[in-house]
Amino acid sequence: MLSALTHLALEVKYLDRARSFYTDHLGLDPVSDSEREVVFRVGETAVVLRRPSGVPRGGLHVHYAFATGAEAYETWDARLSSLPTVAFDFGGSRSLYVDDPDDHCVEVGTVADASAGDDLVGVFEVVLEVEELPSAVERYRSLGFEVVDRGDDRRRVRLRGPMDLELWEPQLGIADARGGVHVDLGFVADDPAAAARAVAPDAAPEQVDGGVRVREADGHVLTFVERVQA
Repeated sequence: MLSALTHLALEVKYLDRARSFYTDHLGLDPVSDSEREVVFRVGETAVVLRRPSGVPRGGLHVHYAFATGAEAYETWDARLSSLPTVAFDFGGSRSLYVDDPDDHCVEVGTVADASAGDDLVGVFEVVLEVEELPSAVERYRSLGFEVVDRGDDRRRVRLRGPMDLELWEPQLGIADARGGVHVDLGFVADDPAAAARAVAPDAAPEQVDGGVRVREADGHVLTFVERVQA
């Protein structure tokens, strides 16, 4: 039903400070810059830094992950050496975790093909905080996500779709990361209206350019469009 993550919006307090972090430390260049938001393009996903001056707001304390090349760990370890980082070895890949100025926990993981070099080539994981895990899992399974892992304490579930989606009941993860609240996500969907009905059957969808937007039961805002917007 879903084929791509089109955007992830993060709430930031000061655009100048947030923009500098993403350009200076992560090497991203804005593709759009306004008084309300700054947009970076990372692979097929727009990463949006947004001031809280309207709705939908960006997500708060979102843990999410950028993909980089399989051999790029040492490069990123050196690039982020001026910041407090947490390193984690997953066996088949390694990740570095760093907090941005607005307390979003940004992961850089060596999960992409080696041909990616040390570029950031996409967003491969987003973590959402949910109130009640079983119903949240079923909500996202209705969009075609499949469960691939459950935490040992049964308070965390990992699902796979256009990217990996982790649903956490309130908790701290690696590097004291937290799941995001009122996160704004966008997806390409075969049938945007059907996707909105599946994930939020009791909500009235809002018409947006190229698709629909809906708020699901845990307060996350999901936008479904037929194709990636230019």
